[in-house]
Amino acid sequence: MRETSDINALIELMAKLPGLGPVSARRAVLHLIRKRQLMLNPLANLIQRVAKGACACENCGNIGMTTICEICSDTKRNRDSLCVVEDVADLWAMERSGVFTGQYHVLGGTLSALDSIGPEELRIPHLVQRVENEQFSEVILALNATIDGQTTAHYIADKIADRCRITSLARGVPIGGELDYLDDGTITTAMRARQTF
Repeated sequence: MRETSDINALIELMAKLPGLGPVSARRAVLHLIRKRQLMLNPLANLIQRVAKGACACENCGNIGMTTICEICSDTKRNRDSLCVVEDVADLWAMERSGVFTGQYHVLGGTLSALDSIGPEELRIPHLVQRVENEQFSEVILALNATIDGQTTAHYIADKIADRCRITSLARGVPIGGELDYLDDGTITTAMRARQTF
């Protein structure tokens, strides 16, 4: 019965992954077992390697397999602009879009008085130091449009205001979005940020 309990334990662990519930986890595990040579064994080996080698970049906070990530070590990237994001997932989303070719800085969260998260718990002091040392011409605050995200953006802007140009991502109606489905805050922001047609 040990084999069955190991499989059940694997299903339970997989079900804890974002986007997977118990049913999806069961299907995924069954698929992996059926394709053992093609998928399960390579996946197990990769998970072991990543578990041993994954680390945060000492410079920007990205996750990679070296102490300085591929983005920071890429000499072809623009060194004039810095995009500040809340989390590694946000950095990866920006990279997927291919629209930004500069440097990044991952904060590791946002300021939150309720959760006792201040600037020292985040990578804000390191950000201020980077802005001073690397002399970026622009810092883009690409933080989530939440109260904590906006509070964090204002705090950072106050800290680096005299050192470079500070911008933020545009807010408003998403491409393909229908006004009827948008909340009042999004419509208000879109209206205030309107452009000449």
